[in-house]
Amino acid sequence: MNSRPPVKGFIETSFLDWPGKVCSVIFLPFCNFRCPFCHNHVLVTNSESLETIPIEAILDRLAPMKEWIDGVCISGGEPTLHRQLPEMIKDIRSEGFKVKLDTNGTQPETLRYLVTQGLIDETAMDIKAPLDDISYSACAGVPVPTELVRQSVDFLLEDRIPYTFRTTVVPSLLSEEKIYEIARQLRGATGLTLQNFNPADPMDSTLRGTKPYPEEKLAEIQKNVNKIIG
Repeated sequence: MNSRPPVKGFIETSFLDWPGKVCSVIFLPFCNFRCPFCHNHVLVTNSESLETIPIEAILDRLAPMKEWIDGVCISGGEPTLHRQLPEMIKDIRSEGFKVKLDTNGTQPETLRYLVTQGLIDETAMDIKAPLDDISYSACAGVPVPTELVRQSVDFLLEDRIPYTFRTTVVPSLLSEEKIYEIARQLRGATGLTLQNFNPADPMDSTLRGTKPYPEEKLAEIQKNVNKIIG
């Protein structure tokens, strides 16, 4: 199993990362975004400070848990930046585990390959902002050619595998109307899940003073989003 992406984090059991399933989570380093609200920013900017965990050690740990772990979620960072990702997924699948991928959707050809080759069973794609370059770049922290994101969205809308679109809601970056604009762009999707911003340790420390939406307000926006998407 040489030349696999370096694993920089591992959660043995999670009830949150794969809705409806119990999964393990592995975290890969590096990302092509610098989202100011990112809470995994150590993986993005300082991954060398984290221990590298051999995938063999993780699979050995998971082997006796096959009866009650449904699968493995690969998160990051941005996993699709790693050229050896397909080989890592094959290692995981060869041990009998299903695989879910978390992605920002900027590598549509990689996403298409993983799906058409039957390497992933489900994916969660983060939608940062309305799909125009200016709005998206403000939320991603770097210039983003949103045509690439659109290609990934359009591919997932073909319903080849189960998918989830997710948006982290930072009030200072995403107005309520912009959230509804995202929903209009995703009409026909299986849904868009809104996630509240956590101000505890964002990449941009100035956001620590930003209050997230109250849960009741976020629930109201989510209800409206569901109606728009249909």
